Amino acid sequence: MECDVLVIGCGPAGLSAASYAARAGYDVLAIDSLAPGGQLLYIDEIENYPGEEKTSGYALAERFEKQAVSFGVKVEFWGAESIEKRDGRFFVKTTGEDVVSKAVIFAAGARHRHLGCPGEEEFQGKGVSYCATCDGPFFKGKRIAVVGGGDTALTDALYLSKLGSEVHIIHRRNEFRGQKVLQDRVMAKDNIRLQLGKTVERINGDSRGVTSVLLSDGTELPVDAVFIFVGVIPNSEILEGFAALDKGFVVADSHMMTSVPGLFAAGDVRTTPFRQVVTAAGDGAMAAHSADEYIQNM
Repeated sequence: MECDVLVIGCGPAGLSAASYAARAGYDVLAIDSLAPGGQLLYIDEIENYPGEEKTSGYALAERFEKQAVSFGVKVEFWGAESIEKRDGRFFVKTTGEDVVSKAVIFAAGARHRHLGCPGEEEFQGKGVSYCATCDGPFFKGKRIAVVGGGDTALTDALYLSKLGSEVHIIHRRNEFRGQKVLQDRVMAKDNIRLQLGKTVERINGDSRGVTSVLLSDGTELPVDAVFIFVGVIPNSEILEGFAALDKGFVVADSHMMTSVPGLFAAGDVRTTPFRQVVTAAGDGAMAAHSADEYIQNM
């Protein structure tokens, strides 16, 4: 299959890029091995996206996709397996059809980082989770631990506090990294307890699931679920040896240009100091604009 612009990843960055490129008159193909939306699908409530007073991540993802398709973007549920550039064009092998394109916008996003402690893998799906909206409802009235100190951890701790009898936020530092408005809301919740300056050494359980976590200070904290939000790992494996990476994140400038002419990066997968839905969408728009300029000058 041939197209003008191939977008790899259908999260906010990818769908924004696809929409802008299609509106510029290009034949655009957007691919993703999962459902369109990326990390949006794991967010229960969004209140800081411009123009949206309050909405769910799933609903916003649906609108992103619907808008892109209305502009003529073709969306396929394919995963990208390899990429190379020959004679000025990109050749991308996917789990569906192989694709040849003039420019590529890489917006493959990132996945959840694991703790790597004993019990984490053993009890995944049995009390260990990385998605509050997916699994939180299973633990109504239960004791819940949230590991992390950034925006995601605080936001999801607030969500889980509406479901669980008590929520313990475990963070390795003595202060949170998340936005102050989120910190203030956490502090105001009667059923949220703080376990600062501590790490999870082991997750304990039995045949029914998680029963407790062992903390670095020797405390064994009785909980029924552990939700882990300790950062992300960029989905950039297919670019290793092809484009410049920094700790796995794709190196891109303010125009989203990478070290490979015609390859642009946008969203959580690229080097950026701030990862939000709105910044990802902005990245996508800039990447599409830069791709337009690149194709015009081919």
